[in-house]
Amino acid sequence: MGYVGRFAPSPTGPLHAGSLRTAVASYLDAKAHHGLWLIRLEDLDTPRNIPNADEQIISALAICGMHADDKIVWQSQRQHFYQTAFDQLQAFIYPCACSRKEIADSQTLTGSNGAVIYPGTCRDGIAKDKTVRSWRLRVPNATEPHNNISFTDRWQGQQEESLALETGDFVLKRADGFWAYQLAVVVDDALQGVTHIVRGADLLHSTARQIYSQSLLHIPTPSYLHVPVVTNDLGEKLSKQTGAESLDLTQPVEILLTAARGLELSLDEQRVNSVESFWKQAIPAWAARFL
Repeated sequence: MGYVGRFAPSPTGPLHAGSLRTAVASYLDAKAHHGLWLIRLEDLDTPRNIPNADEQIISALAICGMHADDKIVWQSQRQHFYQTAFDQLQAFIYPCACSRKEIADSQTLTGSNGAVIYPGTCRDGIAKDKTVRSWRLRVPNATEPHNNISFTDRWQGQQEESLALETGDFVLKRADGFWAYQLAVVVDDALQGVTHIVRGADLLHSTARQIYSQSLLHIPTPSYLHVPVVTNDLGEKLSKQTGAESLDLTQPVEILLTAARGLELSLDEQRVNSVESFWKQAIPAWAARFL
């Protein structure tokens, strides 16, 4: 099977420096492997979507010389695929009535990334007077097989995580009908034949859960590479919520060079005077590091 990569932004606003870095890395990896590069708009959480942000993202990528090698897809048009996978996982799914506040107040353990581990309150059923808030995927207990997930990240190195001790049972579907990222991304990557995932290191902790879901659905596990995230002056991941500014698309060469520096690529910047000359240097520079 040939290389298939993807960039999967959420249309919650225009591209910023953090999302551009991820886009550049995923594009470089695909082109260094002489593979396909796809674009997928992850727009399932509709209350957070900004009108026309998807078209702005696609346009910004094009200005920077990044064009999808196949048709662009929107997750909101693929709901039936997630339902099919959800049905296939029924033996491992249970309804949960816990609110976020109840989970936060449960004084359970927290994972190494600071996230509260779900304590399994509803594993054996919910009280009759409770309302279902979500559907969770049951993970193995700490002493059971398949609890420990290990993989080699092409940037971050060897990774290992205990699902029971780092995450706990996780949400696949919310009571309002919205599919969770953890299910949709697994289904879409499999259906699109994605072989290599390049994304931000803020999603590194999600990988073990996704590998576990892949095993239950009997679908292949892609190769993973998590690039360092862009941070603001306070050390927070750059995002719309932390004051990320829109890119200056009148200066595409400059913003591409900034992304390349963040990816630790050594380019002869004096010879980069166009988008085309940027990619001509950047693709072999990436290949020298990661192939």
